[in-house]
Amino acid sequence: MGASDVRTPRERYRAQVQEEIKERAWEQIATAGASALSLNAIAKRMGMSGPALYRYFASRDELITELVRDAYRSLADAFRARAAAGADVAGLAQALRRWALDDPQRYLLVYGTPVPGYRAPEDTTRISVEIMAVLLDACAAEPSLVEQPPVEQPPAERSPAVPPSPFDAHLAEHRAWAGEHPAPPAVLHLALAVWTRLHGVLSLELAGHFAGMGFDPAELYAAELRSLTGR
Repeated sequence: MGASDVRTPRERYRAQVQEEIKERAWEQIATAGASALSLNAIAKRMGMSGPALYRYFASRDELITELVRDAYRSLADAFRARAAAGADVAGLAQALRRWALDDPQRYLLVYGTPVPGYRAPEDTTRISVEIMAVLLDACAAEPSLVEQPPVEQPPAERSPAVPPSPFDAHLAEHRAWAGEHPAPPAVLHLALAVWTRLHGVLSLELAGHFAGMGFDPAELYAAELRSLTGR
């Protein structure tokens, strides 16, 4: 028996109204942006009074938080599904782009310009760490980073060990964003590079900054991915 089956009729009704409120909120965000989100305007669209709607979401920020949680959870689920099917970094990158293009407003709410005066609570950050953990697992399996068995060579022919880059050394001490994932600095570096560069392309694409430039953003995205993974 699922969790929804054991809820009382009143609890089910409340959940249904909350879902409708969130749907109306997304419509409003698509029209005017998250900074213009208004619970009173949503209440009017739903034929409710403002005070009645506030029984479901106590404030604009509480509603935004639920939308942010839903967005992060949706991406986390998409990443986990692709990873379970054997996706590598390239597969996760395509899942990210598909997720972003399927619902640009959802993407821009969590990865676009911050909503003025809004600060997401800590639990939303935990969901983002879950997303990054899936990417870190995929980066750790990249052929360029998988440790190969040593090949015995004469001492004169052995290459000196490649020292870590300054940023790798920095990441060794600054890895809170990765949660408890045991990835070494080189994997952390690759994951950050994938995350920031691909989000850079997506953010510009969804904001319309490539319009009229005469190239396919999908090709730019693929080229960036190839430069990051070397294949």
